[in-house]
Amino acid sequence: MRFPSRLVTFLAGSALCLNAVFAADDTTATDEKMLRVIFDTALTTSSAYEQLRELTTKFPGRLAGSKNLEGAVLWGRDILASTGADTIELQPVMVPHWERGAPEVVRYFGRQFVSPVALAALALGGTIATPPEGVRAQVVEVQSLDEVKTKDVKGKIVFYNRPMNPVHISTGQAYGEAGDQRRSGPIEAAKYGAVGALVRSLTLAIDDFPHTGNTSTPPGTVTVPAVALSTVAANNLSAALKLDPATTVEMIVNARKLPDAQSHNVIGEIKGSEFPEKIILVGGHLDSWDIAAGAHDDGAGIVQSIEVMRVLKAIGYKPRHTLRVVLFTNEENGIRGAAEYSTQAKAKNEIHVLALESDSGGFAPRGFNLGNPAGNAHTSAARWAALFQPYGLGTFQKGTGGADVGPLLAHGATVAGLIPDSQRYFDYHHTTIDTIDKVNKRELELGAAAMAALVYLVDQRGL
Repeated sequence: MRFPSRLVTFLAGSALCLNAVFAADDTTATDEKMLRVIFDTALTTSSAYEQLRELTTKFPGRLAGSKNLEGAVLWGRDILASTGADTIELQPVMVPHWERGAPEVVRYFGRQFVSPVALAALALGGTIATPPEGVRAQVVEVQSLDEVKTKDVKGKIVFYNRPMNPVHISTGQAYGEAGDQRRSGPIEAAKYGAVGALVRSLTLAIDDFPHTGNTSTPPGTVTVPAVALSTVAANNLSAALKLDPATTVEMIVNARKLPDAQSHNVIGEIKGSEFPEKIILVGGHLDSWDIAAGAHDDGAGIVQSIEVMRVLKAIGYKPRHTLRVVLFTNEENGIRGAAEYSTQAKAKNEIHVLALESDSGGFAPRGFNLGNPAGNAHTSAARWAALFQPYGLGTFQKGTGGADVGPLLAHGATVAGLIPDSQRYFDYHHTTIDTIDKVNKRELELGAAAMAALVYLVDQRGL
């Protein structure tokens, strides 16, 4: 046994004192009991939901370079301290600083309309501005980047209107396939002389809430002002173009880029009792888009990662390896927090036994994606399927963790990402409606418990 034979868990709001006695010669029974204790504790004593409420209420719009992000950094430091981390570090990171400025104006004009029709739109992160008076031009609708090459778009606005593919059960797969329009569409339009780009929001929902997100703007690249249209706005514009191909759109975008700003990764850890030089990391990203409270993306992952540490401390578990919670900065529009953490970890020759990320929303957990240099981490973890089955988790798929832990894979780490149910995530992703009322308290807690359970199993049994 590598933890006390008698675990005492005090369940908040109850007089129940649970003494779990584990048999040293029966690891399956031991692990079953331990997972039960972990889930019971997370579901009865968690403060994760209230922490999420505080984060999203006090510090919405946590985009890189903003005061709210740095407020969230200090908030994260204080929460980790109160959770009982042995040490806390603020790791400096220089991050991009982009601001959208005054709200965008996007509207279309056509012979069939008496007055211009407004379109719900958000500037894409990193986009350049239009002239102060805006741009107005005819619109060319396309379904792909390649189609731009076949159209006369010079002096016009390119409208990327390929929907996410609804046949994919994993909405993340649909998002990834459609994302090239947002990432590279404005640059591709600029190559052929366009003056602006409109991109259909990356969501399967049909509503009037536009979804922002980053667009690629490498130094020295020629691009055009770019906005995302809500799916309702995209459908309406497409219908208008069918009625009148001469329909024009006016865009006014007020965005600007500022010099890089300093931010921080927040790192809290509990030293391992046997292998302090080897690290099990759990984390999420603190930043959110400027228009978003960031409840699912990624406030949920932040409070779940903190909850892993809290739960394990609450039940008296002493990890063999160092348990490290990392609240990454600048995932949304630069991933510089992940890059700096990875660089520093390599320079220090740190060994990451596991790096587990939550950045797919606070919905009911379904399993994990896992990756390692040998390519067998997911099959190794699948031996625990029976242990997770009572809690509704059964997916162990090959993957690369997530944007923040992925870089550690190149250093030999095993990486993982929590997989929640994905069907509603892209309804809220990168929008003004990514608010705490869209997060279910119980589902949030189940996700945290799933992460803590995986941490325990890797800490005890290895992968």
